[in-house]
Amino acid sequence: MFGNVKDGLLVFTGVPFALTGGVAALWLRDIPLSISAGLGFIALSGVAVLNGLVMIAYIRSLREGGMTLEPAIREGALTRLRPVLMTALVASLGFVPMAVAIGTGAEVQRPLATVVIGGILSSTVLTLFVLPLLYRWTHRTDDFSPAN
Repeated sequence: MFGNVKDGLLVFTGVPFALTGGVAALWLRDIPLSISAGLGFIALSGVAVLNGLVMIAYIRSLREGGMTLEPAIREGALTRLRPVLMTALVASLGFVPMAVAIGTGAEVQRPLATVVIGGILSSTVLTLFVLPLLYRWTHRTDDFSPAN
């Protein structure tokens, strides 16, 4: 999508942070790793990549419009704060009933929901705070042009 490897890899930095949050949530709730938790990790990876893509794409569009690095990162992070938070909030709140379920099928629902909720929380922190810093670090010497 971006035409360069650097930004593509930056988008995927959200995945390890999200996976860490999912594992921590399973550990905190004392839930073993299972097939349904594995499916949660797959869904979680998609949300983490989507949030990173939203942030990086907007910062790039600001830079293509002529903004320098620092203002583009600041403006991009502030402008995309609401979409990233809304994506995280919708996904995590939607899984709360599954995470606290005790009825039939709860042994399948709880691990999946726990992974998604924990991972989305940690992924959101990465997208909002760490990803702009990583973007600044990787592009600090670039003279931006759309081909970079």
